[in-house]
Amino acid sequence: MAGEGGAYRLRCSLVGHGQDVRGLTRGLFPQGGFVSVSRDRTARLWAPDGLNRSFTEMHCMSGHSNFVSCVCIIPPSDLYPRGLIATGGNDHNICIFTVDNPAPLYILKGHKNTVCSLSSGKFGTLLSGSWDATAKVWLNDRCMMTLQGHTAAIWAVKILPEQGLMLTGSADKTIKLWKAGRCGRTFTGHEDCVRGLAILSEMEFLSCANDASVRRWQISGECLQVYYGHTNYIYSISVFPQCKDFVTTGEDRSLRIWKQGECVQTIRLPAQSVWCCCVLDNGDIVVGASDGIIRVFTESLERTASAEEIQAFENELSQASIDPKTGDLGDINADDLPGREHLKDPGTRDGQTRLIKDNGKIEAYQWSVSEGRWVKIGDVVGSSGATQQTSGKVLFEGKEYDYVFTVDVNESGPSYKLPYNITDDPWLTAYNFLQKNDLNPMFLDQVAKFIMDNTKGQTLSTSAQFSDPFTGAGRYVPGSSSGSSTVPAADPFTDVYFNVFRTGAYQSAAAKVENIYFPKKDAVTFDQANPMQILGKLKELNGSAAEEHKLTEDDLITLEKLLSATCNTSAETPTAQQLQTLWRAVNWPEDIVFPALDILRLSVRHPTVNENFCSEKDHVQLIILLLKFLNPKGKEANQLLALRALCNCFVSQAGQKLMMEQRDEIMTQAIEMKFGSNKNIHIALATLMLNYAVCLHKVNNIEGKAQCLSIISTVIEVVKDLEAIFRLLVALGTLISDDTNAVQLAKSLGVDSHIKKYASVSEPAKVKECCRFVLNLL
Repeated sequence: MAGEGGAYRLRCSLVGHGQDVRGLTRGLFPQGGFVSVSRDRTARLWAPDGLNRSFTEMHCMSGHSNFVSCVCIIPPSDLYPRGLIATGGNDHNICIFTVDNPAPLYILKGHKNTVCSLSSGKFGTLLSGSWDATAKVWLNDRCMMTLQGHTAAIWAVKILPEQGLMLTGSADKTIKLWKAGRCGRTFTGHEDCVRGLAILSEMEFLSCANDASVRRWQISGECLQVYYGHTNYIYSISVFPQCKDFVTTGEDRSLRIWKQGECVQTIRLPAQSVWCCCVLDNGDIVVGASDGIIRVFTESLERTASAEEIQAFENELSQASIDPKTGDLGDINADDLPGREHLKDPGTRDGQTRLIKDNGKIEAYQWSVSEGRWVKIGDVVGSSGATQQTSGKVLFEGKEYDYVFTVDVNESGPSYKLPYNITDDPWLTAYNFLQKNDLNPMFLDQVAKFIMDNTKGQTLSTSAQFSDPFTGAGRYVPGSSSGSSTVPAADPFTDVYFNVFRTGAYQSAAAKVENIYFPKKDAVTFDQANPMQILGKLKELNGSAAEEHKLTEDDLITLEKLLSATCNTSAETPTAQQLQTLWRAVNWPEDIVFPALDILRLSVRHPTVNENFCSEKDHVQLIILLLKFLNPKGKEANQLLALRALCNCFVSQAGQKLMMEQRDEIMTQAIEMKFGSNKNIHIALATLMLNYAVCLHKVNNIEGKAQCLSIISTVIEVVKDLEAIFRLLVALGTLISDDTNAVQLAKSLGVDSHIKKYASVSEPAKVKECCRFVLNLL
């Protein structure tokens, strides 16, 4: 029974965690309580307070050396009548706690990467899922079996009521059903990472995913229903006790309540990522979010927060900044928006969003059916006159598009959604749109023209000239996708292949083209630079640096000499003093470090520097430094330069040895860089994988190849830039050349289906050619 049939309102907000709340679970003890875990490395046990309005923190548990990402309760046993609490963390460990001790009872070790999901079953069994693409079954303090078969991180696990049946959901977009350690069935349908699972009965379960959909499945394999409502990634799903209604949370700042298969209520939160939720026995809903606050919502009037608390929550919500990239705000043109009078008309459904313009500011409101009013959910930032091109992708029915237009065919009829990508043919899109919505084909010209006018004829750029932002006479802009140089400098890696296909002879003798792409024998490096610009920027930032970071005039001269030595403009060998000065500079604060990172990126190509920074003595420090910058929330310039520096480490033997030794840590951090939209970062990430492929091909290390193939297969689905795609294809070809095991592995990862679309790319021709060579091997 999901509460008392009314609308959910705030019960309380709980402040305690210092960072994102990543996991929640209903507790068995104390009754009505729950456990939360956070990026602040702690787990906390909460009990209802005497007034039954709020909760009190009973105690704080710590045992992880890094973020805690998931939690579950192990049911009571004779030995532990109050049950146990299991938490999984970024430190690859699982900590088991009793309900009254802040230190772990014991720690389970075995996973090779973050443990991000946990589920408990009968007789004390525990199932864990990890970024290492395995799930493990534990009994007490022993690992009983490892479930292998997924090709990417396992984000969700559940033990089913029927003994021996287990479910795993993965970033490879599939869900697998396991019996006695063997995969009995694979469920396919989601179009992006599966993030959460919830059990409805012995025969049915729910899944949610980054494709913004929820699916209801039968254990037999059939997908019974798909639910759409969220407009971005869905992170968690939880079922109400004794019924099939459920709640979901996601990256669109919302908690959504679903009854009889319909989204009946949308509650927005003043935090971008609503990571987790759980439903208590009384039907109240607990949610954890990226602002570190736990909020509880209730249908019960007795447990509803005071009017002041609700007002404070609404004020916080109304002051939130909404990023049009992540919301469901569609295509915004500030000039077309109505004013405050637009809020006089009631909404048509709960959760409906309306944008208005008030004193030059764009505000978002959401319709609340239960209260019969528009509630302000935030200010829209950075959207004035934005098109979907500038504000990122929009999700429609679970897929990403560059544009989603609203088309009114006639005044009185309904409006229709028209999704469009700039790579699509406008006429074909218009034709399909009219067919799908059963509209008169005479509108074809009109709809196609509408698309072309509103996208200003934009099509996917197929320019193959890779313009490096650090070259040319323009200003020094690390990480920008367009340097302001008049003549873009060709990347040597691009050029060497590019000119082969510029000749007319190629066109007429396509079949005779030989494979000049792979296996690639040498590392690809990022060599272009304008030393004067880099030094100019370094001096400028040094002028504004805090005293403890300031470099002296001598230090700056030292770095200038180092730069000229490593950029081959002088024959001098870099000195120890130069390297010490560089090391001080690369430890500058994140907002000013980028020119120093650029000098490191160039210097590490010099054999002396490579030997010094990558040798036994200092090597781990270098990797720790560079990986620190591969933080998804960090500055793009630093992410880009750290990736390029890692690529350039491969030029010498010391660097190759170091990169291979630290492969796990580097790849785990580097893959996080696939999510942004900066094409230069994607090219650098692809180059890193290519350089690993070159090394792995030489030593023929199948475990390393498996890891590299797995990352390439996930990255190639996200990346759009054709130069990055090309480098990933060369990496793939290099990994599987002369190795039947690697070919089998690539097939089992479904690599061929990810890359087939590139076999028909017309420009640059090297993408199509290389893709066909890879497909021939597969």
